[in-house]
Formats: sequence, C-alpha cells, structure tokens
Amino acid sequence: MQVVIYSKVLHLEDIPHVQILFDALHTEGVNTYIYEPYFEQIKDKIVFKRDVAVVQSYLDFRTHAFDYVITLGGDGTILDAVTVVRDSDVPIMGINLGRLGFLASISKKRIEEAVKMLINGQFTVEWRGLLHLESNLPVFGDVRFALNDFTILKRDTSSMITIHTYLNGAYLNSYWADGLIVATPTGSTGYSLSCGGPIVFPNSGNFIITPVAPHNLNVRPVVVSDRSVISFEIEGRADNFLCTLDSRFAVVNADFQLAVRRADFNIKLIQLHGDTYLKTIREKLLWGADARNH
Repeated sequence: MQVVIYSKVLHLEDIPHVQILFDALHTEGVNTYIYEPYFEQIKDKIVFKRDVAVVQSYLDFRTHAFDYVITLGGDGTILDAVTVVRDSDVPIMGINLGRLGFLASISKKRIEEAVKMLINGQFTVEWRGLLHLESNLPVFGDVRFALNDFTILKRDTSSMITIHTYLNGAYLNSYWADGLIVATPTGSTGYSLSCGGPIVFPNSGNFIITPVAPHNLNVRPVVVSDRSVISFEIEGRADNFLCTLDSRFAVVNADFQLAVRRADFNIKLIQLHGDTYLKTIREKLLWGADARNH
C-alpha cells in the first residue's frame, strides 16, 4: 500500500500526533510519501522508522499508483490537497488537527484506529462533485475548479457591486450586494451557510447561489441543478473585484466574463465505518444538544 501524507504547516503542539501517524503507518508496513513542502518542515522533528519519499506536484499522481491521501489539518487542508490530487481518483482521508472539520472529521485521538480501519478496508468512499470556472480572460491558471465554492466579492471598503446573473443564458437576477457565492453541496456548510444559505446533502446534484449582504432583503438563496451553467457580468464603482475558488483568490475587473459549471471529475472522500454525514452534521452544529443545565 502506498499512502501520501499532505499538510500545509506543522504546529509544535501537533508533533506528537504526527509522530503517532507515521509510527502507525510504518508499523503496518505502509509505503509513505510526503508532500515535499511539508516534509521540509517535519524532517528534523519526526522520527521515521522506515524510508519515506516525497511528492512534489500533481504530476506525481499521474506517474505513481498511490492508494490513498491522508491530510493533516482542517477542511482548508483538504481543499488545498484537492488542487494536487485533481482527477487522479485517489481517495482522501482527512484527520482533523484544525477546528470545525466538516470534511476532515476524524479526530486526532483516533489516528491509530483510523490507520487500522483504512488498511482493513473498513470505510466507504463518497464521491463529491466540484465546480469549474470558465473565463474569457486567463485566471487561476490550470486550477480552475473548487470543491466548496466560487465567489465574486467587492474589494476592501468599496461600495457594493452589481452582479448580473444568468442561468443557462436566461437572465436570473441582478444582485446588488457585497458579493455572490455559488456553492456545491459540499460547500453548503461553509461560507454559504454563514450567509444564510441552506445545508444541501452531498450528491444532491445542485448548486446553491447565495448573495452576500444583499441590498434587497427579499433576495434569498436559490438552489439550482448542477447541470446548469451560471454566468456573470459585474458592475461597480471600483475598477477591480475579488474572485475566489475555495481558498484561492484572484483580482478581476468588468472585462472578465465568468461562468461556472459542474467539473468533469469528482473527488473521493473516505468515510470510516460508523461515521456518516448525518453524524458529522449533528456533532459539528450541536443539533439536539441542550447545554442549558451544563
């Protein structure tokens, strides 16, 4: 078995948990690869009982038969890992060293258990759809996809912007707002939720269009088919606007004609047996919890 370890940064308080992970993998005889920027951070702080190798980029996923990716961090770490994994079909298992953890839902206390369950096949694989950004001008290079969401936002303290929005070429609405979010079901529990959007279950086949601080209070989030093409024209007093794909951002202007559609590939997320999306939602949002007498 060949496993890639992906993370962005090593915090001192996480060193014991990272050591436990590598010890567990090496005890089980797993061939371990490490994302190179992360390896440079941990090579003098972690004891490796077996030789490890490094992964530099997406191209390594095209030339090596990796079985799984294990991410160490929060949901943002998984979103970053997606830009490296891309369409290679390698499943991702997220261990939560961060905060909320809707995607990276395995707690650091369960690292050894999670490794054993992975090796024994005690998991299911969830397919998560992505969105793809099209533009008449270059933006985001060859990483024009997002697992969570795409947004158009005003910059800094500038006044609100107008986003003319079209659904399959038909006029939908002109949003006077601080911005607009198009989220996948996976991203429905992220920025969209904080702006009043609904929770949409994975594999529902939808996009959620959620305005950010709309000027008209009767404007509400809408749910559309992910087979739709959603296109935009942007107006505002400022010359530039902010455009994001997950945690990546770029500056655009009114000359950009932008559209999003469903991406041509999916991402595979590992769900350990006993863990479900419903369980994650209940625990992370404290549904059914009564703290009045605690």
